[in-house]
Amino acid sequence: MDWLINLFTSTDTVAHIALLYALVIAIGVLLGKVKVCGISLGVTFVLFAGILAGHIGFTAPINILTFLQDFGLILFVFCIGLQVGPGFFESFRKGGVTLNLLSTVIILLNIAVMFGCYWLFFDTSNPKNLPMMVGTLYGAVTNTPGLGAANEALTSVFGKGDVPQIASGYACAYPLGVLGIIGATIAIRYITRVKLNREEHRLNDQEAENPHAKPHQMHLKVTNNYIAGRTLLEISEFLNRDLICSRLLHDNSVTIPKNNTIFNLGDEVLVVCAEADAEAIQAFIGPEIDTPWHTEAEAQPLISKRIVVTRASMNGKTLGKMHFSSVYGVNVTRITRQGMDVFASRDYRFQVGDRIMVVGPEDNVNRVAEAMGNSIKRLDAPNIATIFIGIVVGILFGSIPLALPGMPVPLKLGIAGGPLIIAILIGRFGYRFKLVTYTTTSANMMLREIGLVLFLASVGIKAGANFWETVVQGDGLKYVYTGFFITIIPILIVGTIARLHFKFNYFTIMGMIAGTYTDPPALAYANSVCSKEAPAVGYSTVYPLSMFLRIFTAQLIVLFCCGG
Repeated sequence: MDWLINLFTSTDTVAHIALLYALVIAIGVLLGKVKVCGISLGVTFVLFAGILAGHIGFTAPINILTFLQDFGLILFVFCIGLQVGPGFFESFRKGGVTLNLLSTVIILLNIAVMFGCYWLFFDTSNPKNLPMMVGTLYGAVTNTPGLGAANEALTSVFGKGDVPQIASGYACAYPLGVLGIIGATIAIRYITRVKLNREEHRLNDQEAENPHAKPHQMHLKVTNNYIAGRTLLEISEFLNRDLICSRLLHDNSVTIPKNNTIFNLGDEVLVVCAEADAEAIQAFIGPEIDTPWHTEAEAQPLISKRIVVTRASMNGKTLGKMHFSSVYGVNVTRITRQGMDVFASRDYRFQVGDRIMVVGPEDNVNRVAEAMGNSIKRLDAPNIATIFIGIVVGILFGSIPLALPGMPVPLKLGIAGGPLIIAILIGRFGYRFKLVTYTTTSANMMLREIGLVLFLASVGIKAGANFWETVVQGDGLKYVYTGFFITIIPILIVGTIARLHFKFNYFTIMGMIAGTYTDPPALAYANSVCSKEAPAVGYSTVYPLSMFLRIFTAQLIVLFCCGG
């Protein structure tokens, strides 16, 4: 049995380290699935499993723990950046500006409440109390990347081996943080006297009054004398609206109209346009036909086929520059990205993974499929080169020192902020450098989760040795209730303002709060009480900026305030 004892006690062997991480991660993930009152801690329970392992002396060499912790953090934040990158800049459009401003105010209030609790309840002469409050802050807002960023910044402020184990504060505040977010969101409902049924009805009314730019198909008969003798291009330019004529019936013959196709009175056309433009286009061209000409259309050698963009050379090209109508003799009627239909305007920019609906003769459609790739197998394999090129650039970018007045050490974005910013930029603009960033959702989630559990396990094992003394004999209880204040006070203030002053729908506010705290359980609760997409829209609108600010402010707080 000596071999078994050595396997658990010889901390410097590869087998021991692999066994340690496998047990901590497996136990943590399984326990994280246990729900209490419908709420679970999820993968974050790996941190608690690591703390227990470290407490009983089941550990590994510090240099190994540190390496796996930092590598896991890099992988985690980089994959987050790739995910949020395409929507990061778009989130500031339309109503997203106000939602993101409210989200930013919540983040600043979280920090303000943290400093208020630090000055009220802690000994400010102890240099380790503020870092511990930073850990409490990120447990209270349930943001693990922020914990990683703060942890990494502390290594440049404190001497080697003297870094405060802020994961203890994080672990104390996290459970009530999850409950506090949902509880404060419910409190806003009663403070502002919200009726859920009324909110649902308002969402229905808004959808009816403001149709989104989804593809809309209609059969029209040309009755406008102005159109007679003019080409499709001239008509489209005069309307100044995006529309596609996918088929035209003239003299009992169905054709695919091109830019130079001439329209005549009595022609019948199959038009695809945005829902919001349908009424204007119909009024200009002619009335909608009640009985479309399916028989004539089916008699023609025309097909509709959904094609997947998988060729890297297509990444970033606009639809208008592809000249599908003039070169291939086909029309693109609609595009699907991430499961959502998008109208096929000329300015639309392709990304690998898009699915396009093409209408035309079978041979021509097949040529388009060949040009666009249309190989599902290509999407199954993640673009590993892009990921590691981005990580290299991110580490280099994060290592650039910036000397600022009043700071004891130069500011660096570090291995959390650097890769995050580069990943966001690559996710949005990578096509300009011929970088394909597409990965399947499952592949991205797998890489993220591996990085996250490696980070959490490492942090927990390192903090486990002193965790009991910190919580029971130290300030553990303070971390719990101060974390609760940090969680709920900003939500109650900003959520009430968002409802009473800005008149946002309550379900949108729920999603905005969940996105600001990057908290999936809160989003799941919001979705459970709303049948519409409002919570998901609010969440996705503020999530990219919130994640960036959580990570960035973590480093700023540590570098500006914890080095004195």
